[in-house]
Amino acid sequence: MSDEPAVEAEGLVKRYGKTTALAGLDLSVPAGTVYGLLGPNGAGKTTAVRILATLLRPDSGRARIFGRDVVTEAAAVRRTIGLTGQYAALDEYLTGRSNLIMIGQLSRLTMDAAKRRADELLEQFDLTAAASRAVKTYSGGMRRRLDLAASLIGRPRVLFLDEPTTGLDPSARALMWEIVRQLVADGTTLLLTTQYLDEADQLASRIAVIDDGKAIAEGTPAELKASVGGQRLLITLATESDLEAAAAALVPFTAQSTKSIIANGPARLIEAPVIASDGLATEVIRALDAAGVKVSDIAVRSASLDDVFLTLTGHKAEADDPAPETGQPSQTVKEPVA
Repeated sequence: MSDEPAVEAEGLVKRYGKTTALAGLDLSVPAGTVYGLLGPNGAGKTTAVRILATLLRPDSGRARIFGRDVVTEAAAVRRTIGLTGQYAALDEYLTGRSNLIMIGQLSRLTMDAAKRRADELLEQFDLTAAASRAVKTYSGGMRRRLDLAASLIGRPRVLFLDEPTTGLDPSARALMWEIVRQLVADGTTLLLTTQYLDEADQLASRIAVIDDGKAIAEGTPAELKASVGGQRLLITLATESDLEAAAAALVPFTAQSTKSIIANGPARLIEAPVIASDGLATEVIRALDAAGVKVSDIAVRSASLDDVFLTLTGHKAEADDPAPETGQPSQTVKEPVA
């Protein structure tokens, strides 16, 4: 594997009127990996993908795909990338095979080469039986698979997947995950944005968490979880117990600042990142008892990417960026990669 990053971004800035979508985003994506780009609604994920895929120009900063500048060498970049947006970019009245052949020709393949490539992809994505049907008859999962197949017509070295499994049922999502793993095994580099944290946890080798248009954390899923405390303590208090007293008693056990202790009054529930140790639950119960706090239930669990989001951004992960002020739809338009 080459030491040259597949995707690099340095200080990317993009504004829509008074709204700053990207505020100096830095990224470095190793070749042959899945790199997750995660953040709350409006964080700038889709804007970043559009710039990297040459669909938008940054106001400042630089981005490169295998060393080629996405602005000054856009045509060359397009020959090495594929893009699957949040919505399937397909002609519903054409058959699945016709869609792929058309995109192959737009990618400057000969008719014979486009037909061969279409048949290869239909087989790879288990769509051969539906190849002669109009796309409007396809299920959501079939459309997403066909859309992903279309982005692979030109055998891209880098593939951008922007919310690829949104709206799919669990079995369709699992199938897409297997396809992604196979693409990486074959040497493709994938940059993935997703609203499903378990998806990033399952697929991504490294993850960048972005908020307010810039990266605020980066690392492997395990590193990010460890950064917010490797364990989470969940305590349900008895009705007469005081939440503030319980939170104060937990301070010596927390792995982060006291602000990381979350108290839910109506549910009588306290959650806090803790430093894992033998006998932790016993020590916590003793400390709470000494503070006059009675406990109904206590549990310790491993930190998740949800905890990373809540701790680092104060938000839960949601759907991707809203449409910019220009009035353009949030849908990413597929362009030929030739």
